[in-house]
Amino acid sequence: MSKLSTVCVYCGSSSNVRKSYKQAARQLGAALVEAGIDLIYGGGDVGIMGITAEAVLSNGGKVTGIIPEFLEKSEIGKDNLTELMVVPSMHIRKQHMAEMSDGFIVLPGGFGTLDELFEILTWRQLSLHNKPIVIVNIDGYWDPLVQMVDHIVAEGFAAEKNLSLIQIVSRVDDVVSALEAGAAEDNSVSVERL
Repeated sequence: MSKLSTVCVYCGSSSNVRKSYKQAARQLGAALVEAGIDLIYGGGDVGIMGITAEAVLSNGGKVTGIIPEFLEKSEIGKDNLTELMVVPSMHIRKQHMAEMSDGFIVLPGGFGTLDELFEILTWRQLSLHNKPIVIVNIDGYWDPLVQMVDHIVAEGFAAEKNLSLIQIVSRVDDVVSALEAGAAEDNSVSVERL
């Protein structure tokens, strides 16, 4: 059992993606349940977002979805969740997701996923939280992001020590151990790229 009780998963709401991303979402859902970790996520029933939630539920886990009113219809809010919170705005959604989670996992996704990742990463950089952030780099999806982050550091827009605020793994099998290692460390933990 993990000492983390809840994690937030940021990921895409598109279904028109590689099978490997969908499979990673299924594997992650099962791994979270096996570790005794409940899922906090965006509340949608579409894309790998919906697949992750369904995988947790079908393996007997608990899922809390948080969705803003205006997205509830377009993202088809998932109706069989343990709890679905409908909130007034994206800002409140992200705030609740952050407050309710002991850590953060980033699967492949689009602009919304990048927004969520960079906000939670910036909050950690500013010491607003000290929760682990794990990016799951399935099939090299996040390689351009890793290069961009390295470029930001190389150009002096972020300190090299800020690389320690995230962990990057390439396999779902490494996610829970990376989260646990990150939860056990402080902000000085060094970046791991498995």
